[in-house]
Amino acid sequence: MRLTQAILLLAAGAAQAASSWSFDDASISVAAKKGSDAIKEKFSQKTPLTKPVGLGSTDTVKIILTAKEDGKAKRPHQAFVTIKEQETGLEAPFPLTVKDTGKAVVQISQKDLPVQFLLSPKPLKASVVIGSFGEARAVNTPVFDIEIQTDPNTPLPKYEAPIRYGKKPEIHHIFRPDPQSPPKVISLFFALAVAATVPALFISWLLLGANLNHLTKALGAAPLSHITFFGSIVAMEGVFFMYYTSWNLFQILPVAGVVGIVTVLSGTKALGEVQSRRLAGER
Repeated sequence: MRLTQAILLLAAGAAQAASSWSFDDASISVAAKKGSDAIKEKFSQKTPLTKPVGLGSTDTVKIILTAKEDGKAKRPHQAFVTIKEQETGLEAPFPLTVKDTGKAVVQISQKDLPVQFLLSPKPLKASVVIGSFGEARAVNTPVFDIEIQTDPNTPLPKYEAPIRYGKKPEIHHIFRPDPQSPPKVISLFFALAVAATVPALFISWLLLGANLNHLTKALGAAPLSHITFFGSIVAMEGVFFMYYTSWNLFQILPVAGVVGIVTVLSGTKALGEVQSRRLAGER
């Protein structure tokens, strides 16, 4: 009795392990858009079509089949017709519309295919893929080939490969040439214009009644501050001159920073001394 039960259990397990999906009553038809007679052929899981199916620019391929599990018509979780380009291996899936009775249908035309398929020199490989949840094995069976027939009066579509991450050609940067100094004539003109302001300044002081007698008092009260303040102003002008002629920004910044600190410190004491004389009533 126990031996019989063990044999039955093993047989049931073997039957369950051997269960798989399949399809039957499969056919393919090719119909033109103008309504001409469709070309219909039948195929099965074990006997695929031997000749390629022609697909013109206005044709539509219609595939009908019945999905089965262990020989019984049933609706699977997934059912596709996949079309593959032989040279690149690119695949495009087309889902079958499946009813509860297992009847499945899908229609494919040239406009549904990727551009690479329309440019393929070899026939496309079509397979039926059926699978679902559970222990039943899925099926993936080549069933026929599709030969793309393009319209000779219509130019072929162009395909541009997408940009992908990877090694790119070396980029050689061409930098702009260094900026050139303006013509010497223009530089000389503006230099003379700036230099002309110096005598104009002294003439203005004389006309406005500037008192040069305070120079000795200022130098006597705070000689170091006044001399340093005046010298720092002259030094800052020299820094700007060097920047214009030869220095770059990284060379001028440290020097300008030091000269600026000296100007602030000496100028505070020098101008403070001038303020004290103004407050005392000296003009």
